[in-house]
Amino acid sequence: MSEPFMFLRIPGLENYPHVTYTWVVMALLLVGTFFARQSIGLIPTGIQNLFETALVTLAEFMDQTIGHGGRKFMPLIGTLAFFIICGNLMGLIPGFSSPTANVNTNFALALTVAIFYHAVGMRKHGLAYFKQFLGPVWWLIPLMLPIEIISHLARPITLGVRLFGNVRGEDLVILVLLFLVPLFLPIPMMAFAVFTSVLQTLVFILLSMVYLQGALSDEH
Repeated sequence: MSEPFMFLRIPGLENYPHVTYTWVVMALLLVGTFFARQSIGLIPTGIQNLFETALVTLAEFMDQTIGHGGRKFMPLIGTLAFFIICGNLMGLIPGFSSPTANVNTNFALALTVAIFYHAVGMRKHGLAYFKQFLGPVWWLIPLMLPIEIISHLARPITLGVRLFGNVRGEDLVILVLLFLVPLFLPIPMMAFAVFTSVLQTLVFILLSMVYLQGALSDEH
């Protein structure tokens, strides 16, 4: 179903605004990165200060969650963080749509995380990585194997659905309020939506880091 009042409509993608606005988010991040690099100085100011503060905070968060060596996963976690927060907030602008309010976008992000952390685990532990699916003793394998498989398959589903449900719900509530009470009532809801957009970003990247930490753990 097409979204109403979209400023950007690409022929052939009228019914897929999440694709259009995914490209918009990527373009904004590329432009922001370009200008940040152009203004790099010994004393950060402006957009450089914003990016450095965000990256330092994220790096410390990764150290606490993943542990030593966790910062090497900054390209993945940082990209997820910036994309999700920009995608979440974009839906608060009239005429724009949150790409993260579409379950397909979120499943793509979650599936990327799932494939990545399994690849990281296999690269570090080799075939021993699969011991975590078998349980602590051999006679529990018939019970533990299906449980672990279902658990790992459910991770990308829950990641995607959680983000989709919260962002889509916020966008719909704000849209309804804009129609019913177009002046002041939607403002508190939009302020709350900014808070939850940041919170949902933190939840997504936190769970991604927890999965990475589990894949890197020597308890296999």
